[in-house]
Amino acid sequence: MKHKKSSVKIALIYCIIFFMETFFVFQNGFCMTAKEEEDLSDEFMKAISQHYEIVDDPIITKYINDLGSKILATVPPQPFTYHFYIVKDENYNAFAGPAGHIFVHSGLFEAMDNEEELAGILAHEISHVTCRHLSDQFEKSKKIGIATLAGMAAGILLGVGGAGEATNALVMGSAAMGQSLSLAYSREDEMQADQIGLNYLRKAGYTGAGMLTMLKKIRDKSWYDPNDIPVYLSTHPAVGDRISYLSNRVEESTKAPDKKPSLNKDYFEKAHIRLLAMYGNKENVLKMFKEDVTDKPKDYMSQYKYALVLSESGDRSDAIAYFKKALEENPFDPDILRDLGKVYFQDGQYPEAQKTLEGAVSLAPDDPETLLFLGRIKAETGKFNDARKLFLTITEKYPYYKRALYLLGETCGKMNNMADAHYYLGLFYKDKEDLKNARFHLEKALEKTNDTGRKAELEEMLKKIKKDSKKEF
Repeated sequence: MKHKKSSVKIALIYCIIFFMETFFVFQNGFCMTAKEEEDLSDEFMKAISQHYEIVDDPIITKYINDLGSKILATVPPQPFTYHFYIVKDENYNAFAGPAGHIFVHSGLFEAMDNEEELAGILAHEISHVTCRHLSDQFEKSKKIGIATLAGMAAGILLGVGGAGEATNALVMGSAAMGQSLSLAYSREDEMQADQIGLNYLRKAGYTGAGMLTMLKKIRDKSWYDPNDIPVYLSTHPAVGDRISYLSNRVEESTKAPDKKPSLNKDYFEKAHIRLLAMYGNKENVLKMFKEDVTDKPKDYMSQYKYALVLSESGDRSDAIAYFKKALEENPFDPDILRDLGKVYFQDGQYPEAQKTLEGAVSLAPDDPETLLFLGRIKAETGKFNDARKLFLTITEKYPYYKRALYLLGETCGKMNNMADAHYYLGLFYKDKEDLKNARFHLEKALEKTNDTGRKAELEEMLKKIKKDSKKEF
């Protein structure tokens, strides 16, 4: 009876907070403008990219952004374009940066078992952005200065004390002026983000159970190793109360979600496998996936993931053999065909690679990784114009896929189109925050182009690069 009263009390608190803060938002607005937050996010992303590795795999990136977009489809119109990332870091953490940049640590992603769990984390972080919880904290600290504030925020959100020397150096360097910044959410912020996040999840077709199970995993991690407290617990407090409240709400929502999720159930598993294969301990992952193949010899997913980690380890002949076994069980899977085609390409078997990748394109015509390797085959066999068209298609449809920019510039160079070659290489290095190389190529592009529109674009980019270069010295 006591527990029931406590749960009712917590539920009432959530409702009161939700209605009071929603009223406040509509009546008073926010102090930090969307433009100010966008400017802060530019500096924030520079700090992130300079000190941490963002997982640069098109399949994983596309998956997490597709899932984020699915949840955002249930959200009222936003002033920002949202972006979702996996950060290579073993800590259990996830956070929302300024202007809709949302990050999940690879360690937390590895600990997930299904799409419900990832959706739960993303919905909660999206809610922090829509409620402008972080921008309120930034507003109080604007006097610190945008660049300093961005550096401190990046270090704190990534996890001071738990994410290594780079984080500590980032925060200490940014705080050299003696300023301080606190980015821990309040208990009320967390409750509101849970409440609104659950509503987003239901509308997107999820039950919300994943939000609850991930909170329990994060809590259990701290119990298992008290010397390694997850960063998430310091920036997202009140976990105990949240688990209690969410247990009741999830039980209600599991009865009938608004609609069924449309994403293929295999997408999560494939993205999860790729993360382990590419960034996990190769020896441990090989052993684990080999045991899985032995235990389930007819399971195509077991064959596929073992083939994937073999290819990442450089064992191409065995990788090809296991990809083929996976195709025997599931011959129309475009992901298996694409990854088999990639290994053929890496092994120099261009005719086999082209045939396999064309099969993948027939099943998934817009897959950027498949198009990229088809373009690479065209370039390797001297069909530069075909390669250019494929790389250009990728850069236009998938702006996050930066490798295509480099290959596009390289291909234009082989066609003696130096204006475009320098332009696309300049964009590539600019996106990588390599200002020295970006400036070199963009200045060359400005010299060689006759397009007045592009000249104006280049002059504007170079002006900003020169301004940013001065900040570094």
